[in-house]
Amino acid sequence: MTPTELETLLNGWLKPQLFKDYCPNGLQLDAGQPIAKVVTGVTANQALIEAAIEAQADAILVHHGWFWKGEAQPLIGLKGLRARSLFQSGVSLLAYHLPLDAHLEMGNNAGLARAMGWQRTGPLDTQAAISIGDLGVLPKAISGQELQSQLSQTLDQDCLWIDGGRPIQTLAWCTGAAQSYFQQAIDHGVDAFVTGEISEPMVHLAREAGVHYYAAGHHATERFGVQSLGLALADHGLECEFIDIPSPV
Repeated sequence: MTPTELETLLNGWLKPQLFKDYCPNGLQLDAGQPIAKVVTGVTANQALIEAAIEAQADAILVHHGWFWKGEAQPLIGLKGLRARSLFQSGVSLLAYHLPLDAHLEMGNNAGLARAMGWQRTGPLDTQAAISIGDLGVLPKAISGQELQSQLSQTLDQDCLWIDGGRPIQTLAWCTGAAQSYFQQAIDHGVDAFVTGEISEPMVHLAREAGVHYYAAGHHATERFGVQSLGLALADHGLECEFIDIPSPV
């Protein structure tokens, strides 16, 4: 299919028009070549670009693309190198940010819940038309240390844990850099909050509120969505390969 046909297919699943995002969702670079093979990855960095070119991909599909708000837009320097690499190799770039976090089947939050065995009970942000985060329950109450171990093992990355000092049965989660949702999680009365990153004030808030906080890795918690999209695209006749470029954050 053409790059625009692939974008149309993905837009039909993820409905980016419903989101007010920090970057453009959809086709970010059209290399003008037909697409038979797609490489999926978390972030459109140079390492992923080079790996996709080596894998003879026609397109790259990521969660973290380009052209973020507040960022310089000229395609010069390292940004220019990324763009030249794609154009010269005939590889298009597509990216979906918040729409891929929020999707209830193929999204990052949904994938994390499946991997961990959590049951979703509702949205974290009840004021938003579409919540980016979720509320849920565990199959049984466990200790804070047990949840840390489960996250670290499942995500294959050490999980930072701020002890809330109570057993965990209910929790909220939002993949990536979602520490700003922690107060909403506290207001819902959950026992634990899981996200990718942590900022210094969250340490004190967790201790004072008595709610466990887990920073399980921005990259590690957001590998699920693009892999789910790859499986769905394979059902539409495209060859798909997930390439992981590890990140400690």
